[in-house]
This record gives sequence, C-alpha cells and structure tokens, in this order.
Amino acid sequence: MGNPGRRAVGEMLQALRSRLNIDFVVLNGENSAGGFGITKQVSHDFFRAGVDAITLGNHTWSKRESWDYIDSETRVLRPANYPPGVPGRGWGVFKIENGIKIAVASLMGRTFMTPIDCPFRTADTILAGLDEDAHISIIDIHAEATSEKVALGYYVDGRASAVIGTHTHIQTSDERVLPSGTAYMTDAGMAGVTESVLGLDPVVAMERFLKQMPNRLKLAEGVPTLQGALIDIDESTGRATGIRRINLKSGEDNCELPQPV
Repeated sequence: MGNPGRRAVGEMLQALRSRLNIDFVVLNGENSAGGFGITKQVSHDFFRAGVDAITLGNHTWSKRESWDYIDSETRVLRPANYPPGVPGRGWGVFKIENGIKIAVASLMGRTFMTPIDCPFRTADTILAGLDEDAHISIIDIHAEATSEKVALGYYVDGRASAVIGTHTHIQTSDERVLPSGTAYMTDAGMAGVTESVLGLDPVVAMERFLKQMPNRLKLAEGVPTLQGALIDIDESTGRATGIRRINLKSGEDNCELPQPV
C-alpha cells in the first residue's frame, strides 16, 4: 500500500527469502503506486527486492501510462477474467532454479465489485490449459466477499496448489490446507502501515465517513508491516503440505512465525 508498503518489501523480503529458504514470491501490487495502481519503476523495484511475479486487481488501470507496460511485462498479471481484448495477461508459468514450473493466476471477484467475467469458469480454463510439467499453481483471488473467496478455494481444491485472497487489506487467520490439498487463506493482508484505515490516514478516512463528501485520500505514516502467507508445496504432486501467516513489522524480520497448519 503505497510507499510504506514498498519500503517494507524492500527492507524485509530478501532477509525472509534467505532465512526461510523461499523459492518463489508472488506479490499483489495493485495499490503500490501512491495507493492506486502500479508503474514500471515500482514493479522493477519489487523484482530487485526478490519478487518473482506480481498480480493486480481492481486498480489495475489506475495509471494509464502503465497500460503498455502491463501489456509487455510477462511477470505482471492483471485479472484473467477481464473480457477479451484488454492489455496484458492474467496468468503465466514461471520456471525456478531447480527447473520446477509454477503457474500463477490473477482472478477478480464479482460480488460487490465491478462486473467482470466469471472467476470460477476462468479458473477452470486456466487449470485445464496447464501443461503436465506445471504441477504447482497459485491463484490470487482479488475479491470483496469472503464467501466468494472461500467458495473458489473449495471449487479448485485438489486442482490448484494454493488460493490466496487479496483486496480487503485485513489479514485473516483462517489459513489451512483444504481436504484435497489446496492451501487457502481468505486475505493475505497488506504491506503497509497497519495503524491506519487500510493503509490510509485515519483522520482523512473518518472525515469521508462522517461527512459523506469526497476528499483526497492520504497514505498513513508510521512503521510499515509486511503481511502474507508462507506455503509449503510438494513439488512432485503440487499439493500443499502447510501454510502459515507472515505478519512482521519493519525491524522485526527475525521474530518467530506461526507454525504451519
């Protein structure tokens, strides 16, 4: 979420990758440029910090100057269930150092959000189109409704390695491995200032609710937090064997993480 979130990623991700022996990092970057959208420079900063793939969401098109970049950069994924003809791609397959292929898909929900094509049927198409070598598949479901996220998790259980929700900026504590081997979490949270209203200055946010008048949103200032999920996946089967939350304040990257479930 804006510069504080980018700072958290830049300061903490490399150390986490090294300490936890992380093979692959997916980051949702749709709020990374001033809180709305993404730019070429911001995404390159993420790649240098240790991110392997970037997913987006309902603010994908907020920076018009980035549309051509989204169309050309294969590591940046806008929601796959946008109608045909929009720039960019919604999923990709990435090969890590040991030769394992990892498919990453970006999907967006429809409940309480802008109308868009069905994420469930789009997931069917993506998963059916993967080659046999891409055993591992990760889905970012960017959605408002908890029920829609949970339903998608069960819908692809056993077909995707992980379904992780984004969009609400509030980390949930329901991480688990579903019955057929898909790691699931309703919302990964955010990288940003948690002493805030979804990363925004509380005073400005309260004014909007109290007066019901538009005002210029302002990012919160303070110590940033890095939130997300750490997933263990059996590379031979593509099934998850564990998932745990990451919730670390800047300067606390050596603290203990929850045990995997």
